[in-house]
Amino acid sequence: MESVTSIGRRMLNKVPEVTIFFWIIKILCTTVGETAADYLNETLGFGLTNTTYVMGALLFAALVYQFLLRKYVPWIYWLAVVLISIVGTLITDNLTDNLGVSLETTTVVFSIVLLIVFALWYWIEKTVSIHSITTTRREAFYWLAILFTFALGTAAGDLSAEYFNLGYLTSVGIFAGLIVLVTILYYVFKRNAVLAFWLAYILTRPLGASIGDYLSQAQSDGGLGLGTTATSFIFLGAILITVAYLAISKRDVISNMDR
Repeated sequence: MESVTSIGRRMLNKVPEVTIFFWIIKILCTTVGETAADYLNETLGFGLTNTTYVMGALLFAALVYQFLLRKYVPWIYWLAVVLISIVGTLITDNLTDNLGVSLETTTVVFSIVLLIVFALWYWIEKTVSIHSITTTRREAFYWLAILFTFALGTAAGDLSAEYFNLGYLTSVGIFAGLIVLVTILYYVFKRNAVLAFWLAYILTRPLGASIGDYLSQAQSDGGLGLGTTATSFIFLGAILITVAYLAISKRDVISNMDR
């Protein structure tokens, strides 16, 4: 009888190729994660606790389906990313709003937890590359890391824009500038590709959160005043169009099973 590991190693890579479309959808998802959480919590009046329960259940269902698949399927993968973005936001919001944990504390704690996840992942699997997500255990580490990148990004984005009172637009510029710096270090100075990917992945979360807040928040609070409803649906529509294109073109499918 074949072991679970041997079966897992025959899986096609469960994540998309890192192209410009990957980063576009990722930023769109992070923005939706910020605005959709506020839309459900405040605009529709679900409340923070009920919103957390509902979105947590939907995320669990999406991840169960994702884990059952043996290859990358765009719509379920990106649905899971959207939902995990919302849940990551809600985790931070629950800690700060319901439990009174400061943004400084949540930022530090999530940074430490994320480092622990990466350390365990590397210690057990000897790699944290997304080009090697070909077993269930590696996929579990991958999604766990993503969850905490979103929680950390939410806390860091709010810390920058609200606690330090830098404003949403300034925060967008700061995190965009850091992403550009990581890009330069990778392409110009040939720094570690895996490290560059995860640094950019972490930074796109507060970038997306700051973009979402800037678009949705009232002008009196430093935003454009589009509201969470309009912002959420605009970005969800953009995600659907891009994912549909990728599902048809397959431009983000990793063809090599063992990279």
